[in-house]
Amino acid sequence: MKTPTVPAISTVAKKVVGRQESVLTRKNIRESLVSVAGLIGCPVRDDEGKNLGRLVDVVVRNGEETYPAVSGLIVKVGQRTSFIDGARISKLTKDEIRLSSTKINLREYTRRPGESLLDGDVIDHQIVDVNGLRVVRTADLYLAPLDREIRLVAVDVSFVSFLRRIFPGTMRKRPTPDRVIDWATVASLTDGTGQVRTSGPRSALSQLRPADLADLIEDLVGREQGALIEMLDPDLAADVLEEMEDEDLQGLLRGLPAERAAELLSRMEPDESAEVLRDLDDEHRESILSAMAHETAVSLRQLVSFDETLAGGVMTSHMVIARSTDTVGQALALLVKNKERDVSDGVVVIDGKGKLLDHIQMIELVSAKSSSVLSDLIGPPFPTAVFITTRLDEVIDEFSNNRGSSIIVIDEKNKPVGRIMADDLVDALVARSDKRGFSQGSGSLT
Repeated sequence: MKTPTVPAISTVAKKVVGRQESVLTRKNIRESLVSVAGLIGCPVRDDEGKNLGRLVDVVVRNGEETYPAVSGLIVKVGQRTSFIDGARISKLTKDEIRLSSTKINLREYTRRPGESLLDGDVIDHQIVDVNGLRVVRTADLYLAPLDREIRLVAVDVSFVSFLRRIFPGTMRKRPTPDRVIDWATVASLTDGTGQVRTSGPRSALSQLRPADLADLIEDLVGREQGALIEMLDPDLAADVLEEMEDEDLQGLLRGLPAERAAELLSRMEPDESAEVLRDLDDEHRESILSAMAHETAVSLRQLVSFDETLAGGVMTSHMVIARSTDTVGQALALLVKNKERDVSDGVVVIDGKGKLLDHIQMIELVSAKSSSVLSDLIGPPFPTAVFITTRLDEVIDEFSNNRGSSIIVIDEKNKPVGRIMADDLVDALVARSDKRGFSQGSGSLT
């Protein structure tokens, strides 16, 4: 395709926020920026200059390209709103658009899968500046010729550009970029039908800490929160949910389909999922649990049923259980199989009836011969254990007295059902910091 003719614009970016390799550092790009907001309402003419209609919006298709190419124009032709293929654009200026032919499809435009409207979907919507770790609102978008196509290259987030759009005539058409962000560093967060998806921001988001992503989501509102979650790998998204404040998390879940919420909660630590589910109304909770795998739902229903002031209410069911007749090699294989879970402190050993015998630490396992039987490693000091119904203040005492990494939770038959990590107790204490202090006591079982 022939490179479109785009006249130079005297006002260029005064400040570029983003990576050093930004296309905005190229002089030819800076001098060729065309405002999308300024284009709306401009005449669309044929190759002879005959007026065919006026621009309603600019269409790009979602894909893996860093800078999405303009795939088409939505043009008001008489009483119809028609689509014109972007390949027919021969000239693009701030004042008009020229086409290479006069043929126009007069069929009413209907959005197709994967299409995004730059004015309707992106301008005046929230986006995430991945490099700056901030949520901003789009004041304008900029097009420029790049790789022989007209592409979306930058987003303007300045208040000056927002004000400029209010004015009619030439002032509206003239780009006045004050703060320009390279599109390669942007995550577009409009609703599910209008996201401008590119691979770059997804990759960059995946490198951020869950806590940072949680802060970004909490700065967003409504559907745009869900849009950011949809851009993340499910495991990372689950980690992000664990970092969110309760109120923001509840709002996010209300905006997600039950199936998506179920997928994410299933990937969270069971105690974290149970805490979230407890705060939901009965109908919403049941809709999410019903969308989960049966085994997961059964486990979480049990956790949700426990009182949060008791050991069962703060425990996680994630643990690796091995029989005393297993070998060290088999125990290590179980740990590798469950490496995605936080079970790096060893294995819980049970007897033939499923009763707790010991908790063998990782250091003991790697120090022993792989052919050794776990029963040979059982011995003092034995693990601290508490019943499901042990009060939280007693659990805290046990942690303080034994200084272990976790405490095993057992049922009335002495069978291990979960464990409590130190961070679980910290979270419980923070959540109850405004309540009366815990009474003292002891609930140690060996």
